[in-house]
Amino acid sequence: MGVFLIAVAAWLARVEDWRSYTPLAGGGTVGGTAEQYVSEEKPSGVIRWLTTVDHKDIGMLYGAYALVAFAVGGLMVVLMRIELADPSMTLISNTFYNSLLTSHGITMLFLFGTPIIAAFSNYFIPLLIGADDMAFPRINAIAFWLLPPAALLIWAGFFPIPDVIPAQTAWTMYTPLSAGVGSGNQMNAGVDLMLLGLHLSGVSATMGAINFIATIFTERNEKVSWANLDIFSWTILTQSGLILFAFPLLGSAIVMLLLDRNFGTMFFSVDGGAILWQHLFWFFGHPEVYILVLPPMGIVSLVLPRFAGRRLFGFKFVVYSTLAIGVLSFGVWAHHMFATGIDPRLRASFMAVSLAIAIPSAVKTFNWITTMWNGKIRLTTPMLFCIGFVSNFIIGGVTGVFLASIPVDLVLHDTYYVVGHFHYIVMGAIAFAGFAGLYYWFPIYTGRMYQVTLGKWHFWLSMVGTNLTFFAMILLGYGGMPRRYATYLPQFATLHQVATVGALILLVGQIIFVWNFVQSWLEGREVQDGDPWDLADDDLVTAEWTWFERKLETAVTDGGEEETELATDGGQTVDDADAESADDA
Repeated sequence: MGVFLIAVAAWLARVEDWRSYTPLAGGGTVGGTAEQYVSEEKPSGVIRWLTTVDHKDIGMLYGAYALVAFAVGGLMVVLMRIELADPSMTLISNTFYNSLLTSHGITMLFLFGTPIIAAFSNYFIPLLIGADDMAFPRINAIAFWLLPPAALLIWAGFFPIPDVIPAQTAWTMYTPLSAGVGSGNQMNAGVDLMLLGLHLSGVSATMGAINFIATIFTERNEKVSWANLDIFSWTILTQSGLILFAFPLLGSAIVMLLLDRNFGTMFFSVDGGAILWQHLFWFFGHPEVYILVLPPMGIVSLVLPRFAGRRLFGFKFVVYSTLAIGVLSFGVWAHHMFATGIDPRLRASFMAVSLAIAIPSAVKTFNWITTMWNGKIRLTTPMLFCIGFVSNFIIGGVTGVFLASIPVDLVLHDTYYVVGHFHYIVMGAIAFAGFAGLYYWFPIYTGRMYQVTLGKWHFWLSMVGTNLTFFAMILLGYGGMPRRYATYLPQFATLHQVATVGALILLVGQIIFVWNFVQSWLEGREVQDGDPWDLADDDLVTAEWTWFERKLETAVTDGGEEETELATDGGQTVDDADAESADDA
């Protein structure tokens, strides 16, 4: 893999001089004055996308990659749900079901969840903070190009490679199963390839996190202070800090597991090794949930006020609650381990922190609802997805609070209740916020408008499908149905069939989304106005729309050099914020 990456880098260096068309983030040049280099247009076609270091292009690449991964992971789970429509169904084998289960989880979390957030942040963070580009444009490109080989490695078991089968360890990769101990088939190279792919995706995320921290700290426009930094940038900054602490630990654990599997070391193959793996994995695994959910919270906090006709209520408290979640997220990992027999005093402390972390999430929910209260709500497609996010997040959050209680968790642990709770957050909240962002910013990155009716069909089918599927799973968990089984007792058939119907409704909704997205991008009505959502009527125009209007007027893709007032997330201009600060002083 290293030789391959070096070969690709050498080839790119031969076919393209990157410096010839790429502005530096600070507006300067490397090794000389600007006059020494000729300004040229970006190359066209495939070469442009292979060599680009423009943050907007890389954001588009992340988005395309994430949506492909979303389609692959979604089709995997549809096949699983069809298998579960009847307890005697034999459409696929039990081992293939376990393979799909493992790859679905890893695909959605690592190949869709993190990259779709990177798509928004790469494209819009520099625009929101008034930067020319990311602090390290080339590192930004490298971080993306690590992801395609990561996906190939993770999915390698499904390819027709001799003697390689997909991993069947579930996404948590619990030892001793994942260490290949026993008479099973988990010593197969498919598990090693999956672990290498995960490691590569973790390196990519860590490089991106360093870049975002450096960009937000050093590349902000002089008018953008910490006091008026937009809420989306705050969530990305917090997420990047979590990634810096969490992903390297996962990488270390994966390296130890690979050594156990291939070189005879004994990190996880001895007594206590299974508990050690769980501690290491969940120290990453639970912050990972907040790594995935904080930026979508930022998107909702940015988009929802635009269609409520008022500024975000309690902006400072939303920022403080974001930081509180970032700190507390590292103190809750062992609530995944209440059933392992760890010291009861430890369990009690983790229960307390797990209950406490619900408070900043509740603060955000209160602020979103209060922002809508007495507002001039416009039920556009982005707003519908924001409202759907809030309602699904409430259900997912409340069901999570029950799991934070030790006695309740001991009853519901490893049942479908956990699956329902988790998917209310991952699909019902994170994906809904992603769709809100895709529709809200659609005019900026396409220059066109989507079909409104199809967008609303997408929302309602997604909302109905999500609640049918995952609420049925919560009820299955109350009934005692264990998760990760390819079959079940007949008394669970009705709820499984309801969940399967919900999954098929979700599938139809996503097919409509793909059609609307592609067709509108190619043939949709062109946007002539830099304010397609009429945000100026409520004084809620933010910096990216100012850039977009300037782009339409000048047809310059980098936004030009004109100095403009940068509005904060709440629609408040920097000058207004400075005036208020002076009044407070």
